[in-house]
Amino acid sequence: MRVGFSTGSNRTDAGTMAGRYFDQWRIGDSIAHDIRRTVTETDNLLFTTMTHNPQPLHLDAEAAKASEFGQILVNGTFTFALMVGLSVGDTTLGTLVANLGYDKLVMPNPVFIGDTLRCETEVTDLKPSKSRPNAGIVTFTHRLRNQRDQIVCQCLRMALLKRSDA
Repeated sequence: MRVGFSTGSNRTDAGTMAGRYFDQWRIGDSIAHDIRRTVTETDNLLFTTMTHNPQPLHLDAEAAKASEFGQILVNGTFTFALMVGLSVGDTTLGTLVANLGYDKLVMPNPVFIGDTLRCETEVTDLKPSKSRPNAGIVTFTHRLRNQRDQIVCQCLRMALLKRSDA
């Protein structure tokens, strides 16, 4: 088991970011992803309208102001998608066969416009694929934190990854 957070991405000969192969992961591996993102009003507005979500908490400043939050609440599906996106370069870029599912998704704290978010990932399970000998399933625990170090989103992500030795 590896302790602490470190960037663990591989670099290809061309210098682009690449994820790790199944056989390069160990349970307990963890990464503090370098890329952070400050959420903008445009992010929230575009994502919310692209997905046809009419929730006033995301779109109506007056309705949001009258809510318990007192301001626009960032769309939770944007928050989730951003968390996964921030992790891809260090985890599955170039090695992914397919995302198999997400589980235990929680959003214990709200995200507001102007919050700066960062992602951490830990490997919590590894299983060789029974149907694909050239691949295996990695379970990642992703945690998204705001600038106050509060967890705003967390989930398990099961990814089918290629093996480097296949």
